[in-house]
Amino acid sequence: MGVFRFTGQLKLSWVLAILKPFQPYRYTSKAGDPAHLLTQPYDKISPAMQAKYLAASPYNLVRVILGERQSSDNPSENVYTRAAQHLDEWIREGILAQDPQPGFYAYFQDFTVPDTSERATRMGFIGLGKVEDYSAGVVYRHEQTLSGPKKDRLELLRHTRGHFGQIFMLYPDREGLVDKKLAQASAGAPVLDVLDEYQARHRLWPITDPETIQRMQVLMADKKLLIADGHHRYETALAYRNEDPGNPAAEYVMMTFVNMYSPGLKILATHRVLRNLEGFQAVALLAKARASGWSVREGMPERNSHHQVRIGLVAGSRAYVLERPRGSLSSAGELDVPVLHTEILGGLLGISEEAVRDERHITYVRGIDAAVAEVREKGAQAAFLLEPTPIEEMARIAFSGGVMPQKSTDFYPKLLSGVTIYRL
Repeated sequence: MGVFRFTGQLKLSWVLAILKPFQPYRYTSKAGDPAHLLTQPYDKISPAMQAKYLAASPYNLVRVILGERQSSDNPSENVYTRAAQHLDEWIREGILAQDPQPGFYAYFQDFTVPDTSERATRMGFIGLGKVEDYSAGVVYRHEQTLSGPKKDRLELLRHTRGHFGQIFMLYPDREGLVDKKLAQASAGAPVLDVLDEYQARHRLWPITDPETIQRMQVLMADKKLLIADGHHRYETALAYRNEDPGNPAAEYVMMTFVNMYSPGLKILATHRVLRNLEGFQAVALLAKARASGWSVREGMPERNSHHQVRIGLVAGSRAYVLERPRGSLSSAGELDVPVLHTEILGGLLGISEEAVRDERHITYVRGIDAAVAEVREKGAQAAFLLEPTPIEEMARIAFSGGVMPQKSTDFYPKLLSGVTIYRL
């Protein structure tokens, strides 16, 4: 069903997801091997990855989305002005060229699910989506955002007038009608076929047939859109639209749309690792947990049920499972991640929301073995082990207006930046 909006004129109108084909800039053969040009999303690029990207090619996108800051930077010469210069030069030199026809782009990712031998393919498509206020009931978020990253991304957008990574959007399509169109589009050879540093394969096919584009627009029109990754960049696009209300191009942002019921959609758990918390003692924490109604047993957690909140704790050479009955799942508060943050990190350990937000004592680790190694090999005080958040619960909370703690979800693999570029 669509969502109704009150117009103020005593009549109701449909609120629709508005999608458009576009003519992106893409790297040409003159730029070289795409594996040396494309990057992970800007917020996943560590200093070591940045250095690796800079060394890979003079045309690597990192120079635009996360360039080197220099001590001589000033208001007229800085990381943002250099980003704009690189972009303009690459277009002039034919390193980047605009596709001749507007289209959507089928974007498939083939990968091995971490910590398993399972192979999966995530099917999606890239297009322009209209930037909507959350209050419009079209686009929904599931995480809070921070002001620092948005300020940085807004400066980059002001200088380059470009979007380089896609907002990762989920939509509900139990029948898989859009996926069938994407499967048809992927019959021929892709225009991009590249492995990333995690050995995920990324393939791209233009969809330029007007009838197919129109059919996809119709199929998507009544869909609610849920931001999986890219909350900061989406809200940056909102801010930019509001700064430049007369610019129709600013009303759209580049998105990759993925069916939330697709078997290739995988969410990984993000575990919490504790460091440098004064006075921390695992024995004292367990005693407080028992006094607060948690049952505690030794061992590693097994797969959870809907009826129990179950959190693993690794401290020193020992491992424990903390359990309590789960209350109503009608709010985000009874999912494992919010319970851990509210009841254990905040309630039992006294770690403030500000400290968690600033990552003063908590770091985030993907993979149980890696989290355990942080404690047993790298000196962390404890690791809290979690199950992945089920997509149905995340969607239910978001569509009802709720939000979850930061890093509640980890969608794998990430969408590469530079696959398509939207220049306003």
